Amino acid sequence: MSPHFIKVLPKAIKDNAIEIIGYDWMLITAGDKLSFNTMTAAWGSLGFLWQKPVAVIYIRPQRYTYEFTEKYDHFTLSFFDKSFKKILNFCGTNSGRDVDKIATTGLTPAETDHANIYFTEARLIFDCKKLYYDDIDPDKFLDPDIHKVYPAKDYHRMYIGEIIDCLIKQ
Repeated sequence: MSPHFIKVLPKAIKDNAIEIIGYDWMLITAGDKLSFNTMTAAWGSLGFLWQKPVAVIYIRPQRYTYEFTEKYDHFTLSFFDKSFKKILNFCGTNSGRDVDKIATTGLTPAETDHANIYFTEARLIFDCKKLYYDDIDPDKFLDPDIHKVYPAKDYHRMYIGEIIDCLIKQ
């Protein structure tokens, strides 16, 4: 872990989850130092479930990060200040299959104490252990407008991860 971060309890985070996920965005990263991928996400949630602090993320099956999230038991969520919006946009609109996102963006990968990848430029990191997954079932949509989000019928997989460490930049 970078010396520029300190560990805090997840309950110490004062950020508004709707703002940092939905408007500021985050990078979801899975893999290890030899092979990993990251993608931008603006869907997710933070909360408390099964007596644990949790993060919930959603990944479409065609995303390259999906393969890593399936293979590995952990993922990280990296949150940045607003000056990184262009980089986050790039990581969300380009596939790691086609471009080296790290080389192109200049982000600096590092390992958490649990050997999961995060980026030293981030201001807040959640290191998460997968607890549960499920696929979005369109038969259970109660609002018919939700179908419009899936014109290709490429429904997300949802992952619930226990936040095992929370790192804040000093």
